[in-house]
Amino acid sequence: MTIQRIPKWIRGLEEEDLSFLKKFLLASGSLKEIARQYSVSYPTVRLRLDRLIQKVRLCENEEQEDYISLIKRLAINDKLDFETAKLLISEYKKEKEHKSC
Repeated sequence: MTIQRIPKWIRGLEEEDLSFLKKFLLASGSLKEIARQYSVSYPTVRLRLDRLIQKVRLCENEEQEDYISLIKRLAINDKLDFETAKLLISEYKKEKEHKSC
């Protein structure tokens, strides 16, 4: 398979994400098994999976603007808290609406 045929959501994942995904598949989707392999708690693995799901959804939604996508990625990767991310996105949308009037 050529790089052009690899779905964008896969290309958007980091090496660590792909490793987690591979282990998840090989464990038949058992979060308990993944928690054992990583020596972490079940809630920690669940959080990791939730963040991976968010990354995939973000890549799938190609219609989002680059700025909003950046803010969401920062929030997903714990570089920015979710409340601040929501505020930035909200203000950006208000400013954009104001400029279009």
